Amino acid sequence: MSGAMRRRAFLKLAGRVVIGSVVIYGAPSAVMARLNQPGEADAEAPPANYNPKSHEWVFIVDTAKCIGCGRCVRACKQENHVPMDPRFNRTWIERYVQIADSDDLEVDSPDAGIYGFTSPEVNRKYEGKEITKSFFVPKLCNQCEKPPCVQVCPVAATYKAADGVVLVNRDKCIGCRYCIQACPYGARYLDPDEHVADKCTWCYHRISRGLLPACVTVCPVGARKFGDLRDPESEVSKIVDKLRLYVLKEDLGTKPRVRYTQLDEGVR
Repeated sequence: MSGAMRRRAFLKLAGRVVIGSVVIYGAPSAVMARLNQPGEADAEAPPANYNPKSHEWVFIVDTAKCIGCGRCVRACKQENHVPMDPRFNRTWIERYVQIADSDDLEVDSPDAGIYGFTSPEVNRKYEGKEITKSFFVPKLCNQCEKPPCVQVCPVAATYKAADGVVLVNRDKCIGCRYCIQACPYGARYLDPDEHVADKCTWCYHRISRGLLPACVTVCPVGARKFGDLRDPESEVSKIVDKLRLYVLKEDLGTKPRVRYTQLDEGVR
C-alpha cells in the first residue's frame, strides 16, 4: 500500500428567466459519447509538449444568455466522472428570483440545476407570486490568482500550475477537508469514493490538448466562453477588451479568473 493510500485509510477510520418557460436541452448523443470516452478524464496530466507558462486561461460566463438547461452540469459529470449525487459538483447552476415588493433575491439550485428549472415541483413555491426578475448564474471553480485553498493545504496536494489553473494531486491528498472549508465559493467537495478533494479543473486534460472544457462544448447558447488571454485574437481577449466584467466576492481579494458579463449586483 502506498503512503498516500495509508494516509487516506487512516483518515477514513478516524472519521468519515422566466419561471417555467425554459426548454430543457439534452446534449446530443454524439457529443456526449465523445465526451465520455473511457479513460479520457483520467489523463489529467498535460501532454509532454504542453507549456503552461505560455498560456493565461480565462473563463467568461454571460448570465444574460444562460437558460438554466443543465447540459453543462451533465456534461461535466460525465466527462470528469463526478458522482450523479447532487451534493457533489464541479459546476452547478443557481437561479435568482426577485418577487415584487421585495429587495432580496431568492436563490435555489435544485439538484445543482442538472435537470433544469421547468418541473412543477421546482416552480411550485413561486405560484401566485409576481416575479419581477429571474436569471441563472452558472458557477464553478474560480481558479483564483490568490487561492486560499492552496495556502491551507498541509501536504501541498492543492497547487497552482504555471498557467494559473489550480489542481489537486490526488496521490498526495489526505482528505483533511481544509481546502474545502477555505474555499469561499463552495467549489470543492470530498470525493465519496476516493476520499480526496475534488473540484473543477476547467477540464485540464482537455485544455492542455487544445480542446474546450466539456461544459463550454455543450452549451447551446454560448453562455460559457473559454480561451487564452495570451492570444490577442481569441474570443475571450476581445471580450475582455470590450466589455465590463465582474467577479464573485471581489472584496475577498482572491482575484478569481472566472469572469461574468452583466452580473446582477445582488450576486456579486
